[in-house]
Amino acid sequence: MAVIIIVGAQWGDEGKGKIVDVLTEKADCVARYQGGHNAGHTVVIKDEKFVLHIIPSGVLHKGKICIIGNGVVVDPASLIEEIDGLKKRGIEVGGNLFLSKNAHLIMPYHTAIEREQERLKGSKKIGTTGRGIGPAYVDKIARTGLRVGDLLYPEVFREKLKINLSSVNNLLKALYNAGGFDLENVYKEYMGYADRLSGHIADTDVIINKMIDENKNMVLEGAQGTLLDVDHGTYPYVTSSSASAGGACTGLGVGPTKITKVIGVVKAYTTRVGEGPFPTEIKDSLGEKIREKGGEYGATTGRPRRCGWLDMVALKYSIRVNGFTGLVITKLDILDGLEKIRMCTSYKCDGILHEEFPKELSVLERCEPVYEEVAGWKENTSGIKNFEKLPGAAWEYIRKIESMLNTKIQIISSGQKRDELIMLHEPF
Repeated sequence: MAVIIIVGAQWGDEGKGKIVDVLTEKADCVARYQGGHNAGHTVVIKDEKFVLHIIPSGVLHKGKICIIGNGVVVDPASLIEEIDGLKKRGIEVGGNLFLSKNAHLIMPYHTAIEREQERLKGSKKIGTTGRGIGPAYVDKIARTGLRVGDLLYPEVFREKLKINLSSVNNLLKALYNAGGFDLENVYKEYMGYADRLSGHIADTDVIINKMIDENKNMVLEGAQGTLLDVDHGTYPYVTSSSASAGGACTGLGVGPTKITKVIGVVKAYTTRVGEGPFPTEIKDSLGEKIREKGGEYGATTGRPRRCGWLDMVALKYSIRVNGFTGLVITKLDILDGLEKIRMCTSYKCDGILHEEFPKELSVLERCEPVYEEVAGWKENTSGIKNFEKLPGAAWEYIRKIESMLNTKIQIISSGQKRDELIMLHEPF
């Protein structure tokens, strides 16, 4: 039995979807523990591309249990759209998908509030996906949120909605000069969602822990990345949930003593989407070249990702915060053809050398990377499935990452497709 948490070790978009998909072959259950439909997990099977936003990546394997945990915020319309889209493509989505009663609902006013907040911030905007994620989490913490389980009790739901709209509509009008929402319209809309989703709503913590007690293999799937974690990321340019490993326990109701492995997913370089500090960003034509070659555009929004060199300072921080037992390196093939590759080993700010990742945004924004340069390789690594067949310089690059981070690399992804990987150490 193994209970494995899969965590993004950078600013998200590390390729977690593919890795979860690969590990699901030997798993019995895949459970998503935080975030919402702002996530975008891409999986390529043969030549068919699947982009999943809220449903766990394990759904692409027949017969696997998929769980959306209590730590997730759910836009029911988006979830239903995703279910229907998968069914049209021949993917089973029925008794294999369970949605936590305690997951919070994203309401239409959450999206409206987020849009207005970003507008008012102007150049200081966070760069959110505009999907209401943050305001939904705000209501959760403020204890005013509506939960998935409320959909099963129409009168309870209506009363809570009535109370919320009375204050929300006043806020939208007074603060943003924006229109409000009609109680009956919203109520009717969400009762329609209740009819579609009622068969999926369950006490998911009971299901998960029962499977663990039965010695089943579990994959706990995070969205975004550690550096976007609301507590441990580059605040305020972060997501609104716990994207690090600790979020798996709180977001699913699994005790920490049940976790057997924590695997961090790392790109062979670094990317970031949206605003916020990015010390190793490559701002010239090389950065653009990597973006185009790597297809570095958001799976959810289509926004171009900023590209930069591998940041070992940030990764050492991520390892400490998550307690990684192993790493996965993705998109190694994107570095093919480079004469030299840079690795950031420390930061310099105001003449002071920083070996640790700064917590203060004002410091991090002014940090200059200190690089170590290693040899690149001309050969093509795309699709290689055997470590010994990697070019010598690629082999050295991987081993150097492993040595500098003092963490074992378990898997190397050498392409988009499911089978394009090098399995160094079997996680299960």
